[in-house]
Amino acid sequence: MNKLDLYRIFNQVAISESFSKAARSLYMSQPAISQSILQLEEELGVRLFTRTHRGVLLTSEGKLLFQHVNAGISLIKSGEQKIHDSKNLIEGRLKIGVGDTILRYYLLEYLEKYHRLYPQIRLRIINRTTMELKEMVKSGDLDIAIINLPIEDKSLEIYKAKRIQDIFVAGSSYKGFTKKNMDIKDLVNYPLIMLDNRSRSRQYVESYFLSIGVKIDPEIELGSHDLLLEFAKAGLGIASVVKEYSMEHINSGSIYEINTKGTIPQRNIGVCHLKDVSLSPSARKFLDILLKSEKM
Repeated sequence: MNKLDLYRIFNQVAISESFSKAARSLYMSQPAISQSILQLEEELGVRLFTRTHRGVLLTSEGKLLFQHVNAGISLIKSGEQKIHDSKNLIEGRLKIGVGDTILRYYLLEYLEKYHRLYPQIRLRIINRTTMELKEMVKSGDLDIAIINLPIEDKSLEIYKAKRIQDIFVAGSSYKGFTKKNMDIKDLVNYPLIMLDNRSRSRQYVESYFLSIGVKIDPEIELGSHDLLLEFAKAGLGIASVVKEYSMEHINSGSIYEINTKGTIPQRNIGVCHLKDVSLSPSARKFLDILLKSEKM
């Protein structure tokens, strides 16, 4: 067997945690599976599996190898799928990664438009954080991801799609703050409501304040943009939100934008895909629709 065949077998055994189950999945005999793993272990000079009465488990060296082999096999499968999807958009599947807030306030209208134009393309939408989505694109588990910028990764092709503005809002108990320009540094003297520190939006706002010599210590940390708006509306503090996602509430008068001296620089929502891997026709068409709409 060539090395690729051996790695395919290794990958399946690692997933199945059993030689017999891997053999059934690959339509091979169990002795052939055992011999292939033995050959790979001899070539690499390490033991990859620990045999138990229930099956097999990866050794520490096996776990290290599996991380890379599984990502490589996923990329191969992704390439095979993209060839299958290239029949002039007659059929296919498009895997898009996006965060909850971007999906609701930005991406949904483009998904609706795409589905109207190409109803035969099956859409799979996966919600994760920006950093998780970036890794899923790199492993081949996603065709494209819609993410909060900035991020840097030389293996990714990154496009800027839409500019957004971070602002601060509060409920009626802070209405007086809308009539005066508060120094933005003074906001830290009030109870701040922010996303948790895994969020790229939170990290961006935090880095801005650090650049002006201020460390943020929010009183309340939440997991979604909608909760930020609701907590601000309830008068529990001043919330850091994205203006473009909050206009419905601001226009209705349920929350108020805090006027400040100094503003956080605008940032972008972006789109990314693997730089050295061609997009499928279905993914390319979606990207075209997204970027052309933003330029109009």
